[in-house]
Amino acid sequence: LDKDTLYKLIESYLLREGTDYGEQEVSIQSKVAQVNEQLKNGEAMVFFSELHESVTIISKNEFKGLQSEEHESQSF
Repeated sequence: LDKDTLYKLIESYLLREGTDYGEQEVSIQSKVAQVNEQLKNGEAMVFFSELHESVTIISKNEFKGLQSEEHESQSF
């Protein structure tokens, strides 16, 4: 993805996640940098749903759960 597109995607993802109620306020730029680092090290990934025609960011564990659900639904 283009650098600007990725930034906008991460920013959109963070804004959908709701308000951070931590002890200290963290800037959106800092949060974007944290998510970007998670994408780089494989803890998170950009996920495109052809069915829903949407794109989001999910954790590696969420992705594994989706694969598990898909496998279970194909088993029946």
